[in-house]
Amino acid sequence: MPVKIPDNLPAKDILEAEDIFVMTEDRAFHQDIRPLHIVILNLMPVKETAETQILRLLGNTPLQLDISFLRMRTHQSKNTSAQHLAAFYKTVEEIEERYFDGMIVTGAPIEHLPFESVGYWPEFQEIMTWSRTHVTSTLLVCWAAMAGLYHEFGVPKHVFSSKLFGVFEHAIVGHSKLVRGFDEYFWAPHSRNAELRLEEIEAVSDLEVLSISDQAGVYMVATRDGRQIYVTGHPEYDLLTLRDEYRRDRERGIDMALPVHYFPNDDPTQKPVHNWRSHASLLMSNWLNYYVYQETPYELGKRR
Repeated sequence: MPVKIPDNLPAKDILEAEDIFVMTEDRAFHQDIRPLHIVILNLMPVKETAETQILRLLGNTPLQLDISFLRMRTHQSKNTSAQHLAAFYKTVEEIEERYFDGMIVTGAPIEHLPFESVGYWPEFQEIMTWSRTHVTSTLLVCWAAMAGLYHEFGVPKHVFSSKLFGVFEHAIVGHSKLVRGFDEYFWAPHSRNAELRLEEIEAVSDLEVLSISDQAGVYMVATRDGRQIYVTGHPEYDLLTLRDEYRRDRERGIDMALPVHYFPNDDPTQKPVHNWRSHASLLMSNWLNYYVYQETPYELGKRR
């Protein structure tokens, strides 16, 4: 089944070329099917790239999805045009009366900053509070996962002396429908400057740790009611995203180490192996099926 997106979204042509089933608003209008309404709060600097990555994963589901994009009104984007934001994005004030089956919140490259020093922190808190009554389940990624846990439960983040950067092996440690069908060990990318500590999460009775890595630490955490899912890595990353981040930082004069477990033989001239794609697709489809589709009311706004 397709992901329904705005008619002229730039990601449309890319996804169609990859045989990802997307449907424009005009075509979807003529289908009498109740789609799942998903809102994406996109905090990434280059929003078009993040849009394509997330929609690619969402396109693997057999469910029809109606996608809306959300931006921060208190932050001026430097890497995405005002025209693009005006055409495809809304602020929370414009949607605060609506209800959504699911919400995805992306990361942002600001893990080194205290949460209270982030310019849009009060607005982020406002949106998280709104989501508790207007969204069935919320999936938060990387910085958003750390920020969400801090906002909801006071779990602090701890800044690294150097960036965690690469693809890491993870183990399943929880018994949740979110990890149904996962291999006992799987790989996922990380690109972050801070971490969550296992003992501080385990001290919160409402939280369950689902996956950890010996090298990358805590990876997946969920509230016991499934209303919030926290993922500290970047399962949505494309094959070459880490390569592009590495080259970008080197060009800026940053003494950047190679992403670990990424380039064959640690040779940056070689093509990386895409060994996290199946995990990313299964994570997204499990979240949509078990925590959104099977939990959301047919009439949005009426909780079970």
